[in-house]
Amino acid sequence: MSSSNLTVIVLAAGGGTRMRSKTMKVLHPIGGRSMIGHVLAAVQAMQPERVVAVVGHQRDQVGPHITSLMPEAVLAVQDEQQGTGHAVRVAVEALTVGSSDGQPGTALRGTVVVAYGDTPLLTGDSLRSFAAEHEAAQCAVSILSGIVARPFGYGRVVRDEDGDVLAIVEEKDATPQQREIAEINSGILAFDAEFLAEALPRIGNDNANGEYYLTDTVQLARDAGLTVGAYPIDDVMQTEGVNDRVQLAALAREHNDRIVTRWMREGVTIIDPTTTWIDSDVVLERDVTILPGTQLLGVTVVAEDAVIGPDTTLKDCEIGAGARVVRVHGELAVVGASAEVGPFSYLRPGTRLGSEGKIGGFVETKNAVIGDGAKVPHLSYVGDADIGEGTNIGAGTIFANYDGVAKHRTRIGRHAKTASNNTFVAPVEVGDGAATGAGTVVRRDVPAGALAVSAGPQRTIMGWALRRRAGTPQAHAAEAAGAPREEAPGEASHDTDPG
Repeated sequence: MSSSNLTVIVLAAGGGTRMRSKTMKVLHPIGGRSMIGHVLAAVQAMQPERVVAVVGHQRDQVGPHITSLMPEAVLAVQDEQQGTGHAVRVAVEALTVGSSDGQPGTALRGTVVVAYGDTPLLTGDSLRSFAAEHEAAQCAVSILSGIVARPFGYGRVVRDEDGDVLAIVEEKDATPQQREIAEINSGILAFDAEFLAEALPRIGNDNANGEYYLTDTVQLARDAGLTVGAYPIDDVMQTEGVNDRVQLAALAREHNDRIVTRWMREGVTIIDPTTTWIDSDVVLERDVTILPGTQLLGVTVVAEDAVIGPDTTLKDCEIGAGARVVRVHGELAVVGASAEVGPFSYLRPGTRLGSEGKIGGFVETKNAVIGDGAKVPHLSYVGDADIGEGTNIGAGTIFANYDGVAKHRTRIGRHAKTASNNTFVAPVEVGDGAATGAGTVVRRDVPAGALAVSAGPQRTIMGWALRRRAGTPQAHAAEAAGAPREEAPGEASHDTDPG
């Protein structure tokens, strides 16, 4: 249920030039979500009545992304980036209802929280607590602050001897005494909506940068005799923003450390947390074991007692209870309970392996359904195929699914046994309990219980190595083994029936 008196404004219009990227800063991913995706998730947890996202640079990228994550959000366009005060004014104007002079109207009421699109560690619990403290204290303006050991570069929260907030002083304007203050402004603010509507037109731009700063509202509130609050967040890392790739990597590591720690506390064994990466939307059950060098991405789900890794990457996969997945790359694949995959297997989208099945070493699968207890153990490509329960596919098998124009499907029945180095030329069907011989190319359907063989009889030419490879190690070895130099009369070759 939404809060009927809460508006959240998310600022995401800045250019992010220090990222040196064609991708807008807030769209860079951390833990499987864009940075602004993390912020919007935190905002949604507050259940606000209204959300406004301010976009500007590359809004053709940012706007649709925000809308896809939060369709109810209002997009406000800041064509020229003239500071945070200007951005919030643009947001408020986007919500104005029944205003004839462009000033904020009746749409703004209750509490307004201003957040930033590049703070991916921010949580909904922290925002909820901040808004609640602001409302309980009946402040005109509240600052989400933090206590840090090294405050250099941050705006300082200046208090009087009674602890009341006097001002926010930027580093370049601070006195030596003020620079010793450890309480900093995170930039995240909460306002009484009526005060904000009255204060925004009064913010000036008489400063070195010619910009409208939202923090000027603190002085405006003080001048009006209103209460200004500052509430230090216990976990100040939640307010950290990203300006360049170095900070992006640092916050990605911090975010991952928090996820890994949470899963270990919930009963997951992670052998090497430093080489294990887990996205935000991954779900792990108790007694899962994750070995070093593993990445679990997207919306991957791993059931209890499964063992994943080492050196495994799974994206949007579902792994059943007790399964073992070793040195595998998989995407949009399902692995059944107690199944085995790997090492060095590639599970492409549409792969479904049944319970107690096996996909072995150097096997690639795509759009393949492999039944319970079925096995593809070695050196094979299985594309666009259905393999029945209990069937065994021989080593070196190719499912030839593409004719140069269209893909076709191969169906192998239950408890079939196919030999090594087979090629199934789709579309083709092999019946239940059928078999194939080694080296067979299957171009026509094989009835249930039948044996399909396409290779011709073996021909053996006696004395070939001594005549054709004379003087080589091969010939010397053959001679030492008693191989005849010449074929005996009537024994020019031997045919061997493959049956």
